[in-house]
Amino acid sequence: MASRPRQRCGWCEGDAIYEAYHDEEWGVPVHDDRLLFEQLILEGAQAGLSWLTVLKKRPAYRRAFAQFDPAKVARFTPRKIDQLCQDAGIIRHRGKIAAAVQNARVFLKIQKEHGSFAHWLWEHVDHQPIRRHRRQPVGHSPLALQLSKELRRQGMNFVGPSIMHAFLQAVGVFNEHLVGCYKSFLK
Repeated sequence: MASRPRQRCGWCEGDAIYEAYHDEEWGVPVHDDRLLFEQLILEGAQAGLSWLTVLKKRPAYRRAFAQFDPAKVARFTPRKIDQLCQDAGIIRHRGKIAAAVQNARVFLKIQKEHGSFAHWLWEHVDHQPIRRHRRQPVGHSPLALQLSKELRRQGMNFVGPSIMHAFLQAVGVFNEHLVGCYKSFLK
């Protein structure tokens, strides 16, 4: 008897890169600051583009952005930003690249004030993932709006509510695997 293929969230089906990301990363709670910084920067880079475009460029982003070490990215100079704008391996949007540098500086400030960015993030949900019953994808939430406002007030860019919601889903603050997905808490 042949085994039935896994049912996944529909947004990822049909592409091996998307499926691996869904199966291994998306929605898994992240408490590592470097990984949180990486996801935050990549979500901002994705604005207006497909997530698959960003996933395909992620190895080049890791190289270009010092393996997403926020202390190193925070020290990027205008000359370095100019160089990155010429790097065909990443999305060459000056505003997004400059935002990554500025966001690294704010990220470090939050780390210093709260012990870690992870602690700051997860304290918003009492350090427990929120399981949300979904039959359709959603792109917003009150928490995403709150975090967006907090981060923008501190000086971050490319952290609007939709970007923050996608970030919260990706790093497992929200478990929003769709009903029927093998990773959903609802079967």
